[in-house]
Order: sequence, then structure tokens, then C-alpha cells
Amino acid sequence: MRVTFPRMGHIHLPMRAIMERLGAEVIVPPPITGHTIALGARHSPEFACFPLKLNLGNFLEAAALGADTAIMGGGIGPCRFGYYAEVERRILADLGVDLTMVVLEPPRGHLKQLLGELKRVAPRHSFRDIWEALHLGLSMFSAIDALEEASLMARPVERSRGDTTRALAGALERLGQATTAKQVRKATLEGLEELRGIERDVGASPPLRVGLVGEIYMVTEPAANQYLERQLGELGVEVVRGVAVGQWIRENIIMDVLRLRRGDRVKQAAKPYLGHPVGGEGLESVGRSVLFAADGLDGVIQVGPLTCMPEIVAQSILPRVSADTGLPIITLYFDEHSAEAGVATRLEAFVDLLRQRRRELLAVGGE
Repeated sequence: MRVTFPRMGHIHLPMRAIMERLGAEVIVPPPITGHTIALGARHSPEFACFPLKLNLGNFLEAAALGADTAIMGGGIGPCRFGYYAEVERRILADLGVDLTMVVLEPPRGHLKQLLGELKRVAPRHSFRDIWEALHLGLSMFSAIDALEEASLMARPVERSRGDTTRALAGALERLGQATTAKQVRKATLEGLEELRGIERDVGASPPLRVGLVGEIYMVTEPAANQYLERQLGELGVEVVRGVAVGQWIRENIIMDVLRLRRGDRVKQAAKPYLGHPVGGEGLESVGRSVLFAADGLDGVIQVGPLTCMPEIVAQSILPRVSADTGLPIITLYFDEHSAEAGVATRLEAFVDLLRQRRRELLAVGGE
């Protein structure tokens, strides 16, 4: 069995560790390029979500490398993500690509169901073996969150452009070589030490702080959002993520399995504007924007794939949040036609606006 899965940020590191721990041969899809995007878009419905097109491109490239089984997430509620796996399966079948789809649905309090799906990939392993492999993967997901957060803080104040990007790449490479939880901790501590030790530009002004909210794939996959975090960091902006993969897993899988309440703070913040889930991260985009305003951030950027219903709902509400809190908020949608130059122009204009706003606030405060 040769197993593959979609690219999304750096999830290939824990996913590879989990699958190899269970004895599967892993085919990691190549990093997303223009070829991946064109390939997925060519064979997808025109108005399908951008992540579906990228996932399909990943699967086609992985199948060409010999993959015969694909692991895909499932979903519930009013969001098209729940249909991705079936749509992708049918497209692949129509193209004559023999790729068995294993769909991991949200456990909704039933861990055994999730473990049962994983057992299809590792039939000779016990549930205990699968749980131990998952524990290793979960520790890596948390490590990635910590390393990426440290990089977001370091990049806007680095003295030499590119130091943070190189340090993060090295830290993730070491993390990817870990095969035990102890090795994960060691790689994480070394990476954090290197990122926190990056030489700072002592003459730089305190960085602007901008919250990033929106659909999780678009927030965490750099190739999908035109390397938004890197662009902002190099403009002197510290990005504060509203959602990260490890955090999402803790809140939506682990706490769900343990039947613990989750996300109450975000839901309460959103309640004056949106009192119920609308699918995806729509409610979270609203709630976290309110919290970012309360935390004194300088602005918020919402990102989503073009035609994404949950983020369109959130976008319609965010102007009220902005008016009530005074927090500048912009929305960026992406598809296969998005260009980095156009995104860069909008980001530069937004950052200039935020800098002017900060100067005006400081002037008023000094009077």
C-alpha cells in the first residue's frame, strides 16, 4: 500500500510520521506549484472551491509517483468540504486513476470510528499501535504550531531578510526526521531557540500586529494564499493566526472525543453578530476578529477561497465588527487566477493605512 494525502501547510510531516509508524509506504505529494494548480483546475468543476482543485492536483501528482491510496478528511454541516472526498473520488475514477479513498470523518465523540478508518490503512496493527502513532503525530502538529508562531514573531524584526524563513525550514526539516515523542521535543526546542535567537534590527519600529482569520486551508497553505504571512512579515507586520492546524485538531477532534466543551470564548465574542455556526470557520472568523480588536491588534485580514459560503457570510458581518470596534478589516479571496503581484499591492496599501492609523492614535494619545 502506497499512501498519500493532500498538502496543507506542513501537515505532511506528522502525516508521514503516522503512516510510516504503521508500516505504510508514504508518497508525499510534491510541493504545490503552478503545475499542481493548473492540473487540479483543469479537471475540477469551474466553481469548485480552490482547496478542492489543489487537493485534486496533489492526488494526481502523487498517483503519478505510484500512490494507490489517498487519505482525505471528511466534514459535516453547511460547507462543501464534506463533499470533497466523493467529488475527488469520482473525478479520479473518470480519469482512470486507481486511487482508493480513505475518508477520515470528524469523530463526533466516537473515537473508535476514526480508529477503524485508520485500520483500513494499517490492517495488521492493533488499535493501540494506531493510537501510539497518532500520539506521535499529534505531538508533531503541536510542534509545527509553536515553530510557525515563533517565526511569525521573528520575521518582521529580523535584521537580514530571509533569516527567519531559513531558520524555520531547518527546524521543520529536523522535526520531520523525528520518530519518537522525545525526538519531537528535542527538535522543537532547538528550532525555537534558533528562531528566538535571530538577530533583530534594533532600529526597527515596533511591528504592526495583524490577525489572520478565515478558512483553515487558505490560512495555513502558503501556496494557496500567495505566501501571505511571509509577505506581511517582510513588510514589518507580525501575523497573529486565528486558526492553526494543531489548534484545530485539539479543539475539534481531541476535545470532541473527550466530550469537552470547546471554543466558548470565540462563540461568545461572535454572539452579538452571529449566534450559530455557518460551516467551516465562518463563526470563528467573526469571533476571533472581535477578540483581536479587544487584544489591541492593528488590523485583521480575512482570507478564503472564492465562492466560499461560510466566509462570505462572515464577510457580510465583519463591517459591523469593524464599525463597532474601530478595527480595520479587509477580505482577500483566492482562486487559480490569483497573482502574487496583485495581492502584494493590496497588502502594501493596507499596511500603509494601518501605519497611518497608528500614528494618528499615538498623536491623539500624546495630546
